[in-house]
Amino acid sequence: MRFNAEPTVMPTVDPTTDQKTQEDVDPGYLVICWDDPVNLMDYVTHVFQKVFGWERSKADKHMLEVHENGKSMLVRESMEMAEHYVHQLHRYNLHATMERSE
Repeated sequence: MRFNAEPTVMPTVDPTTDQKTQEDVDPGYLVICWDDPVNLMDYVTHVFQKVFGWERSKADKHMLEVHENGKSMLVRESMEMAEHYVHQLHRYNLHATMERSE
């Protein structure tokens, strides 16, 4: 006995519309460094290079934002990484906070 079965056609899935990135699921947290009257600009640049592994030019850019605008948004990370960075900046006596990204 022979059965003639129709082939099953699977629907195509467009990965660009059906897959959510981690960024879509977790909006992330912003790490912000605030200006203070204590730390010198060269020191702040040094700390940014040490904590984030940035080139001097990027660290200088963020240091100037802190100095001129009173704050700089340094990175957008997961909650755990943002907490880690804030803790590291506190160890160097910089005033840093984190807030949920929108």
